[in-house]
Amino acid sequence: MTLLSLRTGRLAVDLAPSAGGSIARLAWDGRDVLRPMAEAEIASGKGNNASAYPLVPFSNRIAGGRLDFEGEKIHLERNWSGVNHPMHGDGWSHGWQVGHSDECSAEIAYTHERAGERGGWPFRYRATQSYRVDDDRLKIRIAIENLEDRSVPAGIGLHPFFVREPDTELACRATDVWLADAEILPTERVAVPPKWDFTTSRRVNHVVLDNCFDGWDGRAAIVWPRRKLRLVLEATEPFRHLVVFIPPDRPFFCVEPVSHANGQIGRTRLAAGATLAGEITFRLSDL
Repeated sequence: MTLLSLRTGRLAVDLAPSAGGSIARLAWDGRDVLRPMAEAEIASGKGNNASAYPLVPFSNRIAGGRLDFEGEKIHLERNWSGVNHPMHGDGWSHGWQVGHSDECSAEIAYTHERAGERGGWPFRYRATQSYRVDDDRLKIRIAIENLEDRSVPAGIGLHPFFVREPDTELACRATDVWLADAEILPTERVAVPPKWDFTTSRRVNHVVLDNCFDGWDGRAAIVWPRRKLRLVLEATEPFRHLVVFIPPDRPFFCVEPVSHANGQIGRTRLAAGATLAGEITFRLSDL
C-alpha cells in the first residue's frame, strides 16, 4: 500500500503502483483535480476506483469476449463485475513494480505473462508508465512492448476521473463519434452531432455521454470557473481517440486519451518486439 509522492511547486501527485499502477491523487494548491483514492481502494490492489489508471493492452469493451485477429479467434473471459464483456485490459487489476522514483519523477512497470486457458489476454507484454512533475504540469508516458515473436493486437490509454462541479466545462475537438447500444458497444461511426459538440467550451452537466470520439486533435481543456482553475490535457501520437464518459448524477466525469477506438483492438497490430508509446500532459493554471 506504499504510495510514491511527487511534489513540485503547487502540484502534488500520489501514485499507487501496487493498485493497478494507478494515480491515487492529483491536487493543485491542495485542491483535488481528480477524485481522490480511498485507503481501502488502494489496499484492494486494483485501480478501477483510482484517480486515474492505465488502459493496457486495450481500452473499453471487447464484445462477448470474442476477438478476431489476423484470422485467429480468441476468447476472453469477463474481468469486470456487472459488465458482460471484458473491459479495460489487465493493467488496472495487477500490481506494478517500481523501477525508479524520486521527488519529481517515477517509473513503474507491469509484465504480463500468457493467461493459458484461463480466458485472459493470451499475449505476453511489458507495460511501463513514466511520470514527471514540473511546476505546473504532470507528464505521463505510457508504453507497451510486445514480448511475443509474432505480431499481436495492442493498445494503450489513460482513464482519469476529473472532479465535477455544477459549473465545470469541457472543450475538445473531434470529427466523428461512435454511437453505442445499451451495453456501451459501438454500433456506428457518425459525424459529431451538435448535442455532443465540445468545440466551444460547455458545461458537462448539460450532457450525458459514454462514447468514443475519432479524429481527436490531441487537446482538451477543462475549466472549473468557481475554483478559477483550468487544466489543459495534451496527448501525442498515438492518442488520437478520446472516450468521454459523463454519467448522470456522479461527482466525476472522464476524458480518456486512447490509441484505438472502442471495439477496434482487433484491427491494431504491434510487430514482434516492437513498442507502442505516447505521452499525456496535464497542465494547470489559474483563470
